[in-house]
Amino acid sequence: MSFTRALRAVGAAAAAGALLFAAAPTASADQVRDAQWPLSAFSADKIWNVATGKGVTVAVIDDGVDANHPDLKGSVLAGKDFMSGDDDASPEGSDDHGTHMAGIIAAHGHGAAGAAGAKGLAPEAKILPIRDGNQGCFARSIRYAVDQGAQVINISQEVSRCGDLRAEQEAISYALDKGVPIVAGSGNDGASADHKFPSSYPGVLSVGAVTSSGKIWGKSNYGKTVLLAAPGVGIVNTAGGSTGYSKTNGTSDSTAFTSAALALLQEKFPDLSAGQLVNRLVKTAGLPASEKGASLPDEHYGYGFIQPLAALTKDVPAGSKNGPLKIDELNAAIGKTSSGDASAPSSSSSPDAASDSSDSGGMSTGLIVGIAAGVLVVLVIVVIVIVRSKKNNGGGPPPPPGGGWGGGGGQAPYPGQQQYPAQQPNPYQQAPAPGSYPTPPSQPPYGQQ
Repeated sequence: MSFTRALRAVGAAAAAGALLFAAAPTASADQVRDAQWPLSAFSADKIWNVATGKGVTVAVIDDGVDANHPDLKGSVLAGKDFMSGDDDASPEGSDDHGTHMAGIIAAHGHGAAGAAGAKGLAPEAKILPIRDGNQGCFARSIRYAVDQGAQVINISQEVSRCGDLRAEQEAISYALDKGVPIVAGSGNDGASADHKFPSSYPGVLSVGAVTSSGKIWGKSNYGKTVLLAAPGVGIVNTAGGSTGYSKTNGTSDSTAFTSAALALLQEKFPDLSAGQLVNRLVKTAGLPASEKGASLPDEHYGYGFIQPLAALTKDVPAGSKNGPLKIDELNAAIGKTSSGDASAPSSSSSPDAASDSSDSGGMSTGLIVGIAAGVLVVLVIVVIVIVRSKKNNGGGPPPPPGGGWGGGGGQAPYPGQQQYPAQQPNPYQQAPAPGSYPTPPSQPPYGQQ
């Protein structure tokens, strides 16, 4: 069964003129490594002195991963194929998208000291391959990844909204509760990303693509859900075919780089929550000089392009558990309380998700008495106000409630109309403290030191 091509909107198939090195099958290893411009831009040699992704597993939910590729051999774990219903997560036919993503994350090269072939940003991380397309429903794959010990989940796919929305949102919540961030591409249409999934689900880290200059790629989708950006143009790495390498464009690639950066952070800061790990990327993100003074988050860049070296080494306070991820919005969508209970758990929820009857079975007697007392006090106050008003106005009626709201004569809210609170200041738009976000635009792209 071939992986559904429609699910490749954020991947290699959407690349403008994706290039295989078929024209030069005997190309030297240096040609492959030298073409990997993000490694130089990120100062990968310095990064690898701090972290390599060792001990971290990244789940790649895609069209399968070639575990026999020389640059990935030994780094690909046994996985799952939810499309064919077996445990062989190898790609089928000409599928090589997942292999390319796995290489961006964890390729280690081959030959003496791994000097030949492609290398990933987190070369000592392990890849958990999960073959799944299922028309956009990734709930089972996300839960499987978490249960198998994945610490980062990469979904380089853009699909229609899942038919079982609740199950997918609960799966995302399940991963975040376990400290596992989920990264997804914003898409390659050059259009709004606000209704692309899974990247626009609350709690998911949505990533756009930038060029080697740090400027946003013209086809990178944009909108309020985009949180960060990463390299996504001219990306050379592992693939299938006789040559074993490809060059692609897309937010699939930028998603994989962001997942690799999170793998590095998971190694260095194993006690941080998913939101706190993402917070380190946000607080150390960069912008091209042309975007100096932009209001953040920007609809194209989010908070900027990732700078993994800075994220690993800068003094960044841990911050709140949720960080910049919209976990509260996710919890509200599934009716999850602060204690972690869901108000109406679906069949995919664990038995422990049901609320205890002593907490949710109804109001306590004390609460009912308290409410009754409060109502009585309010009634007494209303009677006193009416009596005084009649005395002051010759017994006439009180002013109509529809007039004079704030002096503007605005209409009073109709019964049952929901009143939305004023938007609170975004903590990620505060003026930067020394060593915190945002990175001064004068800093070279990708944090070269």
